[in-house]
Amino acid sequence: MKSLPLLLITFTLLFATIIPSVASSKGPFPKLAAEIKNATRDFYTIPAERKLQLKKIADYISAKLKSEKKVSLVYICVHNSDRSFLGQLWAMAAANYYQIKGISAYSGGLIITAFNPIVIQTLNNVGFQITKTFETSNPRYEARYATEEDPVVCFSKKYMDSPNPKTDFAAVTTCSEADESCPLVQGSNIRISTPYKAVKFSDGKPEQTAVYNGCSRQMEVEILYCFSLVKASAN
Repeated sequence: MKSLPLLLITFTLLFATIIPSVASSKGPFPKLAAEIKNATRDFYTIPAERKLQLKKIADYISAKLKSEKKVSLVYICVHNSDRSFLGQLWAMAAANYYQIKGISAYSGGLIITAFNPIVIQTLNNVGFQITKTFETSNPRYEARYATEEDPVVCFSKKYMDSPNPKTDFAAVTTCSEADESCPLVQGSNIRISTPYKAVKFSDGKPEQTAVYNGCSRQMEVEILYCFSLVKASAN
């Protein structure tokens, strides 16, 4: 019986160390959370004209969340290979970081190719956990960004293909080719253009890593800025 107080103290200390780790699992993985926190310091680098386009996305999200408690975003690039996936996954991570519920982000294109493995490595390097689940010419992947969130199933598809929504979504184009090829996106409520420079031109060249990192970082900063506006409007 004399050892009972010691057991209670030990149990209390153990319980106290468990609780904070459970609470912290609501946000992005620790490495990704640190990356995101660092990126939020770069909002000042976004040009004013670009911020106007990002605010259009934020305003749409805010209005939808207030009226319907949910919103769908489809990031579109011609080949659904790199920039559209970056948009989709950074949007999901940003919503999780700011604890904004009801966000569903998708990606699609006009031509089916495959999820660019260099993009996958780029995202894994900053804290995402993307693993291949099905091997074909157009492999399937599961992308995770937080412990308590379901993984995002990623594979190349046309923007109207399942599981993407057919109606009632915001189309966000991420390349100038998509702007030219689909001035109207069937089923969308709004179409907003935020083109980013192509990255595949750097494949196999000395500048490859810098180009992919640069594109991912730009999209990360801008999408985080967009969701920071959504968060601010809800307060």
